[in-house]
Amino acid sequence: MFVGHYSASFAAKAADPRLRLGPLFLAAQLVDILWATFVLTGVEHVRLVPGYTATNQLDLYDMPYTHSLAGAAAWALLAVIVWGAARNWRGWRGSALLVGAVVLSHWFLDLPVHTADLPLYDSHYKMGLGLWNYPYVTLALEGGLLLGSVALYYRATHAVRRGQRWGMLLFALTMIGVQVGMLFAPPPETPAQFALMALAAYAVLAVIAEWFDRKRA
Repeated sequence: MFVGHYSASFAAKAADPRLRLGPLFLAAQLVDILWATFVLTGVEHVRLVPGYTATNQLDLYDMPYTHSLAGAAAWALLAVIVWGAARNWRGWRGSALLVGAVVLSHWFLDLPVHTADLPLYDSHYKMGLGLWNYPYVTLALEGGLLLGSVALYYRATHAVRRGQRWGMLLFALTMIGVQVGMLFAPPPETPAQFALMALAAYAVLAVIAEWFDRKRA
């Protein structure tokens, strides 16, 4: 899953408008940010196998520290602790738990689309429903999650200026368009190239989301 992960960010922002969308975008992809970093450093591994699924060629055979349920829960707990400590816990306990929930949501949102490569712990009991083999179903799922969460975001916030009303919606639609384009783009040549592209995408999207979010209150 790609853009569907950001539905957790918009939902958390709707639940607590004090939270900023840029950090929430990073929280939604923290598991993948760590995964890409671990791939680059040789801690976790992936193979590029042409035709592995109908939507991508990622054979994610070794990612026990990031994409296991136990691993994701550990990163979520760490996010709660770091966020709460940064805010001195005063009036921010609920928001810290929301940030942790956004991090943990990554595993559960991956579950419908991944092949059986998501372990419960370490590399054991791998799960995945395999919707990556059904591109249009995957796109409908991710697009529906994203647009539904953006609707919640719009209910909880308002544009600072009238002309800025539809910026976030256009951004969300552009994200969906990018995901559609990825189906037809040339695949990466190496796992390292894919990891670097992913890290760049996560950073750029977080910056843009933060910019649009500052146009709303």
